[in-house]
Amino acid sequence: MPEDWWVENGLVFLWVGVLIATYKRLPFSQLSYLLMLVYLSMHEWGAHYRYAVDPLGEWLRQIFHTTRNDFDRITHFSFGLLMSYPQREVLLRKAGMRRGWATWTSLAMISGYSAVYEIIEAVAAWTLSKDAGDAFLALQGDPWDTQKDMLMAVIGSVVACGITAMFARRQAVREVVRTEVTTVAAR
Repeated sequence: MPEDWWVENGLVFLWVGVLIATYKRLPFSQLSYLLMLVYLSMHEWGAHYRYAVDPLGEWLRQIFHTTRNDFDRITHFSFGLLMSYPQREVLLRKAGMRRGWATWTSLAMISGYSAVYEIIEAVAAWTLSKDAGDAFLALQGDPWDTQKDMLMAVIGSVVACGITAMFARRQAVREVVRTEVTTVAAR
């Protein structure tokens, strides 16, 4: 149904529009654009195939012998994993936060975005017909689906923040060593 398609893809169109509108004022790094592209592509893939019956999720279900198609959980994990770094960039550039604060604040913000998305999803499902709402939510009989989806986004963000912190620490150590070497050489 066309309205289902618009519901599934509306946020992607909105996000791409925001990226285009803010390109001159807030250009992201190539890494951030790549991470966002991968996430939006995953979301589009899931929207195209309907998350509950996604072929990749069906393949994984058979491999891991699970009772449901978990492509939506993978996408929620990927949201946290792939969108935390771009969020950190915004906090560093526009909010002027220090690296450590920006890293962990991005985790909190991704958690909040995930909760807001689940609320929007519930409202959309509530306003749709019963069948369309159930198909849109892709609960697949799991009453804890919303909480598990938010948890997956948090776990993905924790992984991304850990990786980012590790690389940021290495870069900070290199800068200290470089400064020390420059200071010693200047004497």
